[in-house]
Amino acid sequence: MTGDMEAGRPEPLGARADGAGTNFAVYSATAEAIELCLFDDADREIARHVLCGRSGHVHHGYLPGIGPGARYGLRAHGPWDPAHGLRFNPAKLLVDPYALAIDRPFVLTPLLFGHKSGGDPNHPERDHRDSAADVPKAIVPGATEPPAHRLNRPPAPHETVIYELHVRGFTETHPDIPAGIRGTFAGLAHPVAIAHLKGLGVTTIELMPVWAKVDERHLVPLGLTNYWGYNPVTLMAPDPRLAPGGMAEVRATVDALHAAGFEVILDVVLNHTGEGDAQGPTLSFRGLDNPTYYRLAEGHPADYINDAGCGNVLALDHPPVLRLAMDALRHWMTAGGIDGFRFDLATTLARRLSGFDPTAPFFQAVGQDPLLRQARLIAEPWDIGPGGYRLGAMPTGWSEWNDRFRDTVRRFWRGDARLIGEMATRLSGSADLFRPRFRAPSASLNFVTAHDGFTLADLVSYREKHNEANGEQNRDGHNANHSWNHGIEGPSDDPEIRAARDRDVRNLLVTLLCARGLPMISMGDEIGRTQRGNNNAYAQDNPVSWMDWSHADRELYAFVSR
Repeated sequence: MTGDMEAGRPEPLGARADGAGTNFAVYSATAEAIELCLFDDADREIARHVLCGRSGHVHHGYLPGIGPGARYGLRAHGPWDPAHGLRFNPAKLLVDPYALAIDRPFVLTPLLFGHKSGGDPNHPERDHRDSAADVPKAIVPGATEPPAHRLNRPPAPHETVIYELHVRGFTETHPDIPAGIRGTFAGLAHPVAIAHLKGLGVTTIELMPVWAKVDERHLVPLGLTNYWGYNPVTLMAPDPRLAPGGMAEVRATVDALHAAGFEVILDVVLNHTGEGDAQGPTLSFRGLDNPTYYRLAEGHPADYINDAGCGNVLALDHPPVLRLAMDALRHWMTAGGIDGFRFDLATTLARRLSGFDPTAPFFQAVGQDPLLRQARLIAEPWDIGPGGYRLGAMPTGWSEWNDRFRDTVRRFWRGDARLIGEMATRLSGSADLFRPRFRAPSASLNFVTAHDGFTLADLVSYREKHNEANGEQNRDGHNANHSWNHGIEGPSDDPEIRAARDRDVRNLLVTLLCARGLPMISMGDEIGRTQRGNNNAYAQDNPVSWMDWSHADRELYAFVSR
């Protein structure tokens, strides 16, 4: 039994149980009221309470009798005035931005949209259908156990070899891993998975995004899903498909990797959320406080700034949004044991109204944080906004994805002319990019392939991308791949062509591993993984993207290991 809602306290944000009840605190500068909705195990709403306390812009309340495991959501009341950036709709259940766990994955359905489809996009009509049946519920957390294993020391720059992998794709088809845990964190922690990584000789495991995410709305009618995960909704709760056991499963896997000597870093998306553009769903931030969480178009707040190319941009120059980002990163380090982060579209994180700012609040906050400043920090130094390409401009102590290295090495081995000088510069640490700011060669994260683009096997087998399976008539994905096919597009039984491709793969790998900087290998390149020419497999949650263990090239694996 629950008691009456009490005023509670504004800190900490989110839900915190104390043994007698639970305190709830939610930030919204523009909501008139926020309701807490409780649900039973049958997903029925059993109680609704207004958060009766307010301290500044934090709505809060304490509910006696509620403890860990309780399932809840939020409803925000306020004006429906999209023309002024306000999109309140209490019919839409919202996920707490500080949720540490959710009870199911997000599945995009028509009920999740706050507006009615059709009509005037500049003056959309509010949709009054209740969305609670289709919304994941946040779970009141219990006590967090500290990580069992920490690295004695991270690998030194000259020792570091990064391996980028997808938690699901790495083990989904592995025959020696129990079927029930394939494609999950627990599968990654299995001794067979760890043995593959250990035998390869890499030092650092970079996990592609694992935050709870939602599919883009154009994928649903195509029968596709977002596989990569660069479309998050929650910043602290892992996706239940990857971690059915929640953060405890994440922590156990990271502990196992630490015990095996690996550093573990996480690819994070703080530039945008899965709520998308003005036509997207209302899942959390949009319904709680749209003008605070997002950067709205100047002079037309019904629309969103789109420097990330995904429909919206988080306003990390707003203090409560910056705090959420910092709290999320610290949570993954303290509760999940993560050692560092790779920041997707990092230029967006340092945007002000005037453009990119290398002293932006986000960079300053990370640099002064006693925990985060010790982490390994890696930037993808570009976005699609004006002046968004900023390779070499990230803060001291950070490493950066170096696409100049990627393109130069590809073109050199393809046989393009007049590249010897450029190639020498890339091999020696790209001093032209990093030395002017007195940064070491380790600032350059060198790669030839990554999740985004061709696999290594496809790079030397296809001149053109083949993304027809993505449902966009092959318009998506990069066109400038600097790839080659040895005269035959795609698979070939010609022994001379196969030998030439094998030789080029080895040449590319040796170049990567011998260059100064931090080398990164993409999942499956060490065993000849192919995506059949798809260079944008973000929507291919199927064998196109998964590791094909049944056709692993063991000779290539042994070569890379040596």
